[in-house]
Amino acid sequence: MDWASLLSSATETDLTRRQVLSVLGGGGVALGGGKAADNVLIGYGVLVGTNLHDQDLGTLARARFGPTPFETTVSNTRIRLGGGRIEARRGDERRSVSRSASSATAATVDDELGLENRPVEQLVTDLAAIERGEFRFEFMDYEPFFDLVRAAERRPFTVEALRGNRFQHVDPATIASFSGADPDHPKAVLEGLVSGFRDKTYYDVPRYAAGSVEDNVLFGAADLRQYFETPTEYEAIESGVTAGMFCYEFTWRSIEALHSVPAHRQRMPVLGAMIHDARHKHMYTGVASIVRRDGELVVPMTFVDYTHSTLYEDLHLRWVLGEGLEAYDERHRATEIYWQP
Repeated sequence: MDWASLLSSATETDLTRRQVLSVLGGGGVALGGGKAADNVLIGYGVLVGTNLHDQDLGTLARARFGPTPFETTVSNTRIRLGGGRIEARRGDERRSVSRSASSATAATVDDELGLENRPVEQLVTDLAAIERGEFRFEFMDYEPFFDLVRAAERRPFTVEALRGNRFQHVDPATIASFSGADPDHPKAVLEGLVSGFRDKTYYDVPRYAAGSVEDNVLFGAADLRQYFETPTEYEAIESGVTAGMFCYEFTWRSIEALHSVPAHRQRMPVLGAMIHDARHKHMYTGVASIVRRDGELVVPMTFVDYTHSTLYEDLHLRWVLGEGLEAYDERHRATEIYWQP
């Protein structure tokens, strides 16, 4: 079957995975190979383009950075952010303050309810600073990121407000089983996911090849990726249903892992971000926290990439991708930073 007959068949009936693989193996990959190589290798600033070290990441990170509604429990009290107010409820007791209230008013709520770590005061103070733009990002390598968070005054409830509720639905026991690490320890989870993904799934090279042909040879006239798509949730990976994963699926799963427990229960509270590189059709994970240092609100941030750490194991691509999960380097760039999907 050649590409003309494949395209004709695609308009009349569903193709099989075997048919698509046979055509890819018969020369389709080569047809899209030049563009695919361009998507993977070029544009990080060696000849053209930019990378994370050169870009104005602060502007990108601020563009979609802001609080979203959330709920969590501390000291047997439900803390809720929503509708411009922060509510604390324990049984029949209820306190509510505006986000624009003074820090002293918020502190009174914490005192009256005996709330550990003063969540209401923290939220009122920090969210007001974020709204006024009185904070700054600091981008750094993986180990320095955790060193900074460990040494600074951590702000877990502000982290929670920047997370929202979108990724908080995976059982922490699932993350512990998959990563071999306690979800309360985000650094250990991030590192444990490397072996979890390597052992239990792989980067879906056949789907990538099909997509390269679909985009660069057929120009979207036929959907070839569909023949390689399988569920990629943790349950599917563990059960063996997953046939392979793409970059955005690694990214989504990693943020779910980071958000599987409330930020105030983590040793170092973190939030995940989706980093989109439109130039290379790639997505990977940003890891950030919120701290106060010398009275200033700071958002430290680093980057990890499970596509690269998995492909290194699968295809031994050290010369292209490096080794390990760290991604704050000259082989990554960002077009958009998404804090919530």
